[in-house]
Amino acid sequence: MTAKTGYYVPVSTVGKKCMAFVPNKLPSASDLNITPELREKLDSALLALGRLDSISLLLPDIALFLYMYIRKEAVLSSQIEGTQSSLSDLLLYEHKMIPGVPLEDVQEVSNYVSALKHGINRIQEGFPISSRLIKELHEILLSKGRGSDKQPGDFRQSQNWIGGTRPGNASFVPPPQDMIQSCIGDLEQYINDKDEKTPVLIKSALAHIQFETIHPFLDGNGRVGRLLIPMILCEKKVLKEPLLYLSLFFKTHRNRYYELLQKTRIEGCWNEWLLFFAEAVDSTASQAFKTVEMLEKIQKEDRDVISNLGRISGSAIQTYNAVLKSLYITPKTLCDSIKISPATANKILKEMANKGILKETSGKERNRLYSYHRYLSILNMES
Repeated sequence: MTAKTGYYVPVSTVGKKCMAFVPNKLPSASDLNITPELREKLDSALLALGRLDSISLLLPDIALFLYMYIRKEAVLSSQIEGTQSSLSDLLLYEHKMIPGVPLEDVQEVSNYVSALKHGINRIQEGFPISSRLIKELHEILLSKGRGSDKQPGDFRQSQNWIGGTRPGNASFVPPPQDMIQSCIGDLEQYINDKDEKTPVLIKSALAHIQFETIHPFLDGNGRVGRLLIPMILCEKKVLKEPLLYLSLFFKTHRNRYYELLQKTRIEGCWNEWLLFFAEAVDSTASQAFKTVEMLEKIQKEDRDVISNLGRISGSAIQTYNAVLKSLYITPKTLCDSIKISPATANKILKEMANKGILKETSGKERNRLYSYHRYLSILNMES
């Protein structure tokens, strides 16, 4: 049996026989029928990416924004897989406070943050996107918590399937385990332009769908596949920093996303997939730029308020800078951060709450917890 984009091989798993799909190598750019509509969409997406990339020059501290934006992506990508963790849960967990959902959910999101940071660091060091790096990402992603028993860092040694209760009624059966290395090897060559140089947006779009088709791991394939997108954009120097994450768009358009994955991998509807992907990039990059503008606006407003607090304004500015690093703070963590007395810390935090800059969220008289709620609400607007 053959399809436009690959062929089927018989496999036997859990005592049942079925047909597994093995993808061909991805088509070269010259083999794709790039319509005028698609070219216009790709050009628009590239312009949006260029504007997004300029953020790293506009922001006074790109590291602070990246810190939060990466965590937001981790939350959204994990929510696609069924976790209930929110951005607030993750931030509380990272600062040794109790989140509002099971720790297993938050650990999974925290692993995603670590995997993304590792991947970007490796690329910035000059390491190529390869099967070795993909395995490293997977090992970190499943290092602790849910999925830690699913061969972290190793390609699967058994057949898997997508949808359904068994291979016989599955919506898709990926390649058998003995063909994974060959399929990933072809994908690695494609990403690194071994056969033909490919425009970066087309490359990231097709690499993502090919990885999801190969489904080389027992668990975590979706998250690793989504990680590949910003990594390719950074490696090819389209973005200086990992500022583009498509999980929200994929989550919002989940049915269309899964429909196109299946349709493209079987029928070769590359144009349809590329149009969807270009729209995802354009929409997400434009929204990210707006988010930065909104965050910069509230930071300027709040700094202006703090500068008029009189004698405590100097310590209040230090407090504000400390809050920006995590968006949550307690009197004790503030004392440790800027070396002030507990009495001063409580006074500053209460005054900043009175001015509407911070919000007390614990409802306690002692060990109070304050959040930078306006900043959090802007980040959460899209999710």
